[in-house]
Amino acid sequence: MLTTTYGADEVLLTRWAREVKRSQLQQMLFAAARPGITSFAMGLPAPELFPIEGLQRACRYVLACDSRALQYGPPFQPLKRQIVELMARRNVVCCEDQIFITTGAQQGMNLLVRLLLESGGQVLTERLIYTGFQQVIGPYEPKVLSVPTDARTGMDVASVASLLADGARPACIYAISSGHNPLTVSLTEEKRRQLVELARQYRIPIIEDDPYGFLSYVDEPLPPLRAYDEQWVYYVGSFSKVLTPGLRVGWLVVPASLIPKLSVVKEASDIDTNTFTQRLISRFLGQEEINAHLSLLKREYRSRRDTMARALCEEFPEEAKWGIPDHGIFFWVELPPEVDMMALLALALNREKVAFIPGQAFSIESSAVATSCMRLNFSHSNQALIQEGIARLGKLVRESLALRHAGGK
Repeated sequence: MLTTTYGADEVLLTRWAREVKRSQLQQMLFAAARPGITSFAMGLPAPELFPIEGLQRACRYVLACDSRALQYGPPFQPLKRQIVELMARRNVVCCEDQIFITTGAQQGMNLLVRLLLESGGQVLTERLIYTGFQQVIGPYEPKVLSVPTDARTGMDVASVASLLADGARPACIYAISSGHNPLTVSLTEEKRRQLVELARQYRIPIIEDDPYGFLSYVDEPLPPLRAYDEQWVYYVGSFSKVLTPGLRVGWLVVPASLIPKLSVVKEASDIDTNTFTQRLISRFLGQEEINAHLSLLKREYRSRRDTMARALCEEFPEEAKWGIPDHGIFFWVELPPEVDMMALLALALNREKVAFIPGQAFSIESSAVATSCMRLNFSHSNQALIQEGIARLGKLVRESLALRHAGGK
């Protein structure tokens, strides 16, 4: 009998699969894990702030007292009730029937896009957005309608209105209302109301990605878009940044009518969200002081944010620009256009042992955007590492500018 074998490069893949590449964030995950690297690259929370003792207590209880914790199971209803309570802290009124539990926020976005986006359809986003959403929509080869972002007020909602008035009908609008990733800006209240009104007027759902909403450094943070409308805003939340990312549990707040469809799509993906971690988180929320934990996170991350802000002022040249984030875990730094960011990254990794993400990694457009920008994470490193790492990085930035200026004379 004759058999035919094929090499891996001969497998017939879809056009998208043939052309897809690992994101720069995934590449940097491996690069930043090298020994001795101070990483400002990934959106990692501080492991020393994980509530280990509380999670251990919850784990012991669940294993000893909950016989269904290691079995297949439906979404854990007590956790849904607790998520409703968490959302109330953000001034969002919702009910258990509107909560859908997911394997992290990334899956939540993926499931929503699978419900909403036809192949070749339209999606509306900002020009610089989280790479995970780019990966979600990639297989559908959509027509992306992009709008700029104001560094102080967030998404250019006037451009959104103009596109819709001219006839654009995207399957969804993707928005990060608080602590934008990567630009760190938060939408103003006026823009939040305007964007929701546009969604309502044109009947276009907003996918609101809100991983940093509970990490606010202002006294009275604005509520998410979901607080303004329950029909046209589909909220994506996660426990990754407020408990631990390893638990891989997130949630959606959507109209109750979407839950059955989401259940079917999710079943095809992973059957159900990890039963044990759902019950573990529920026990933790029921027995531990979540307010105290959130206060600890905000206090410590605010301190690290302020340390990085001071270090940037001291170590970076005066031509550099950045804002102070009121939510989240990143700084967005703009350097003069003559800086070669990819060359700077190579030097930073190999010579100074510092990692960051170059701005162009977040561009939704094929043309070069944000080529002289960088995103810096402040949550993962302690104050001493932040000070030292920014000093080493600032030295490289100054050297790069000096060489460029010398070459131009």
